[in-house]
Amino acid sequence: MNKSHNYFRKIGWILLGLLAVLLRITLSEAAIETWYSRGVFVALRWLIDYLLAWLPVPLMYLLLPALLFFGARNTRRWYRAQQSWRTKTWQALMATLSFAGATVCLFLFLWGFNYGRIPVETHLGLEPKPLSFQQLQEELTRETQVLLELRPTIPGITDSAFTADLLPPHLESHMRYALTQRLQQYDFPTPGRVRGRLLYPKGIFLRFSSAGLYFPWTGEGHIDAGLHPLQIPYVMAHEMAHGYGFGDEGDCNFWAYLACIGAEHPAIAYAGHLDYWRSLAADFARYDREAFLALRQSLPPGIQADLQAIYDYLRRYPDIMPRLRYVAYDAYLRTQGIEEGMLNYDRVTMLVYAWRKTRAL
Repeated sequence: MNKSHNYFRKIGWILLGLLAVLLRITLSEAAIETWYSRGVFVALRWLIDYLLAWLPVPLMYLLLPALLFFGARNTRRWYRAQQSWRTKTWQALMATLSFAGATVCLFLFLWGFNYGRIPVETHLGLEPKPLSFQQLQEELTRETQVLLELRPTIPGITDSAFTADLLPPHLESHMRYALTQRLQQYDFPTPGRVRGRLLYPKGIFLRFSSAGLYFPWTGEGHIDAGLHPLQIPYVMAHEMAHGYGFGDEGDCNFWAYLACIGAEHPAIAYAGHLDYWRSLAADFARYDREAFLALRQSLPPGIQADLQAIYDYLRRYPDIMPRLRYVAYDAYLRTQGIEEGMLNYDRVTMLVYAWRKTRAL
């Protein structure tokens, strides 16, 4: 009886996984937006945040060891079972398919359906387009001027590189408030209190060309503790934006930028503008590296020190198999309906430029 029950449970998870994928493929953007992103997911967000998110440590610290423990235990039992290898192979196949079905089903149900919601630009009435060289230059010049004016307003700032003590205490609360204010401004629900956790050991994400991770199975955002302090506000807002129901990486960069520049504390605003400036500068350097180097050298000592400090922090954690990571994550994004794959991260410049144009009208 127990074996029969276990068998049907595995079949059930396989079928639920297939059903979840079928729903993801067939449901329209409007249906996902209405029934999931603004319905089911809102309820799930409340449940996750008020039942589990109060724990003092990231839930990932508890979930992953538990999975490893039960996986090792079940593998040991399977290996020692007094059965033919044919039977054991069939059991292993069913267990693997069942685990995959459960993983996919929970991923989509807990968060993944948000990849299919109505695009942010449609909701905001934006028309993001690739920037011409002239537009990119103008945007970079504008952001440079903002940095020049904003950095001296940070309490305690000097010409030395920015340090963590210049950020406000309780940064997570600051970023959650700044982000939810922006989302509410544009009529997006902000249920619960999404967590943005620093994750150790340092470099756990940076060594895989990433700065953070939203983990759908726990509902928490994670930020690599090895980041320079100036990168943390932007990355934290990015991962929290995932937590509020946005799968698109460009969208989350967009919300992170708006959250940071709208924050009351000048250090957070400066961090947001600087991160966006670095994105613009990287694109500009591809067009005209000499002009970029001239601009870089013309910056005040404090901003130059900040940029160098960020670079030095990142150099501490060189990539492990960067090409493999790029290909794997690019494929993942494409399977979620993001046709441009990893290039989706660069959409932030198009979204911000389009957003600023609408504000100027």
